[in-house]
Amino acid sequence: MSKEKELKQFPRLESDEDAERFVEETDLSEYDFSDFQPMSFEFAPKDKAITLRLSEPLLNAVKDRASKEGIPYQRYIRHILEKDVQDPR
Repeated sequence: MSKEKELKQFPRLESDEDAERFVEETDLSEYDFSDFQPMSFEFAPKDKAITLRLSEPLLNAVKDRASKEGIPYQRYIRHILEKDVQDPR
């Protein structure tokens, strides 16, 4: 009878230093990656601002979606724009 090893859940890491220490000191093969999602990191400076007028229902829908993604709604809008312009279509 084979016994499968139960995978650990990732701890909440509060800082870059915590993450670096965790990766250096941990056997990652013991952890469950199944809930991980791709993520992009913002390195370019945000040096231009725009004004965008939206209907209230559309803005509320954007805020709701951003909340479900766990990010501020303006970052969510930027993420959607970046994703769209990178799509090679």
